Amino acid sequence: MALGLPRLMGIVNVTPDSFSDGGRYADSAAAIAHGLQLAEEGAEILDIGGESTRPGAETVPVEEEIARVLPVIEGLAARTKAEISIDTRKPEVARAAVGAGASIWNDVTALEFSPESLKTAAALGCSVVLMHAQGDPKTMQNDPYYDDVVEEVFSYLSARIRAACAAGVPADKIIVDPGLGFGKKLEHNLALLGGLERFQALGAPVLLGASRKRFIAALDRDGPAEGRLGGSLAAALEGWRRGAAILRIHDVAATRQALAVAKAINAP
Repeated sequence: MALGLPRLMGIVNVTPDSFSDGGRYADSAAAIAHGLQLAEEGAEILDIGGESTRPGAETVPVEEEIARVLPVIEGLAARTKAEISIDTRKPEVARAAVGAGASIWNDVTALEFSPESLKTAAALGCSVVLMHAQGDPKTMQNDPYYDDVVEEVFSYLSARIRAACAAGVPADKIIVDPGLGFGKKLEHNLALLGGLERFQALGAPVLLGASRKRFIAALDRDGPAEGRLGGSLAAALEGWRRGAAILRIHDVAATRQALAVAKAINAP
């Protein structure tokens, strides 16, 4: 049976220290222009982040994070039909973002960062991305370890779905993300990509974020993150074949084109 194409989530980092494009879109006007360009290229979702979660990143104060993302969300919500997602760990930031026009809360801590996170997600009524991470951004890549990474991540996400539903988040508002690069070595990332079908059993759409991540350089050669397009496309295509419903990506036009060709080749 032919697979439908995944939704494309374009990344808009409003940060000075993102691993891929740190500082390039820290200015609100530049970030808005970038988001509009990604939407024009085919992004159905724009994921706005005001705090880097790269390995070693420091926490950003709530007020500063809100000041970074709110003008961008407001500017994009008024000028594009793309859904707006807020990439944050903090319930205060999520609340402000939804008030400004966001409809998705993308949380790398799966609503565990704050005691208020679960309650806030339920009250907001927005869609929520529950992502797996071992450790926090500052320490997560020190020495991650798993006996069976696919089953351990699956069990964690299953437990977080139950917690979210118990707090009042509707099951049909939940999206899951295995968290490539978040407390994972190369072999863990490859195992999760190779075992992505397993996560279909959770009953929630699967989001895959492999774009430009360091594991790609580990398989080829290190260099600037912008030089990882080929590996990003390979991971996106493999993720699509294995059931990813959403691809979180930097290179929207190239990914859209790669998917269109792959789908045409595989059409019955």
